[in-house]
Amino acid sequence: MTRWPTSAQPPAESVAGPSAPLPAPELTEAECRRCGTYIAGLDGRYACGVCGWVNDHSEGHRRLPRADEDPDRPPKGRRRRPKQLPGPLPEPPAGPEPLAGPEPGPLAGPPQEPPARPAPGA
Repeated sequence: MTRWPTSAQPPAESVAGPSAPLPAPELTEAECRRCGTYIAGLDGRYACGVCGWVNDHSEGHRRLPRADEDPDRPPKGRRRRPKQLPGPLPEPPAGPEPLAGPEPGPLAGPPQEPPARPAPGA
């Protein structure tokens, strides 16, 4: 497994407070433990697109962000109910079945013979 860049400094999340934004994730590369395919991941977390192997999230190089650190998280408070999809359409009134025309199929007409083949050697 290759991890880059390496430095002697402590990770940024141990220095920064909980309200500070997390640093950008680090691109890491390794071989899949199941099939050996060369794969890339973020912060030591991998998923192989060939065989489906995924390493455990705890094997990463940094902690995962908490929900309150997500900049796209909706504001606190009561969440709005998602818009409801329309219900099923009403059934047509009961009555006789509509008459249908003939079923589609091959066009009617006299059968055609296949073209004649030339005799061998002619």
